Amino acid sequence: MADEYLKKFINMERKTKKMINIDPLQTGGILTNEARQALIEWGDGYSVCDFCLGKLDEIKTPPIYDFVHKILPEFIGADRVCLTHGAREGKFMIMHAIAKPGDFIIIDKNAHYTTYIAAERAGLKIKEVENSGYPEFKIDVDKYENTINELKEKKANIALLLLTWPDGNYGNLPDVKKVVEISKQYKIPLLINAAYAIGRMPVKMNEIGADFIVGSGHKSMASAGPIGLIGMKKEWEDVVLKKSQYFKGKNIEELGCTVRGVPIITLMASLSYVTERVKKWSEQVEKARWFSEELEKFGIKQLGEKPHNHDLMFFESEKLYEISKKHKEGGFFLYKELKENNIWGIKPGLTKHFKLSTFAATREELEKVLQIFENILKKN
Repeated sequence: MADEYLKKFINMERKTKKMINIDPLQTGGILTNEARQALIEWGDGYSVCDFCLGKLDEIKTPPIYDFVHKILPEFIGADRVCLTHGAREGKFMIMHAIAKPGDFIIIDKNAHYTTYIAAERAGLKIKEVENSGYPEFKIDVDKYENTINELKEKKANIALLLLTWPDGNYGNLPDVKKVVEISKQYKIPLLINAAYAIGRMPVKMNEIGADFIVGSGHKSMASAGPIGLIGMKKEWEDVVLKKSQYFKGKNIEELGCTVRGVPIITLMASLSYVTERVKKWSEQVEKARWFSEELEKFGIKQLGEKPHNHDLMFFESEKLYEISKKHKEGGFFLYKELKENNIWGIKPGLTKHFKLSTFAATREELEKVLQIFENILKKN
């Protein structure tokens, strides 16, 4: 039975990798050729630990030490960087390290579900800053101050502010500088969830002024996953990276070591490319706006901020939804027709609301996507 299963797996081809990819989860994480080569060379279990003397970020061969302590801090503009298994683990590490059970965390209503779960796991209470609702779902960042005062009146302890920048549903980019001002005014640390920002767009934490920032290698930094990172101000290093009393070289929140294989090697291999990629962010924004305007000509409405400032976008289509009610494939017809035309990324079963990303596709490929949407609407 095991041999039979193994044969099927070995011969299985991931056909979607040859398709036009508009999946927001994947478009920023597609590996570079250098990363693919590194993946093969360093794919064996704990291969990066061949010359480890007890701490991952102190390994000199391969040059993880320089990468973590010099290259990444410079890239994201942080005093100190540590690696995680993803942005969600980074959020939890920070919450668990700086807050006590029962403390409040103030988050935006557009926060990723893992923000809620990380806070729950750390035993924290959550207070939301509402969005503006349909159709833009914008976060009014001035409401962070209102929410702080509301909780202070109740004598609640506020341990952390968190802003999702951009959010993973609508791709909205709230006024982060304003939240920084509020954070400093009330002396409450600020964490930015930049899982869809770091690696796609220029981000310097020291220029923004936040206390913490988290990123995602597999979402936005051309890396195999899971891998993420935390950037922090130096003043927080001894708190978040507190040492174990039993094993002096190990950090408690990292459980000693974090990413110990392919993810770190592929992130290292891709970073030169990613560093150059973020310099072309304005072209990505222009491409996304163009695509949105063209798709809206078919009666498919973009929700979220306009003009849009990110490649991730959320659309609404009553026309496609009405077609799905009569189509023999039901709500799966859109997914199947796009797949038949070599387009990947719209989740199965979605027609009325769906999100996509223009990040990895060329303008010519997106013209094909637009043409297929138009054909689907005409023939149905």
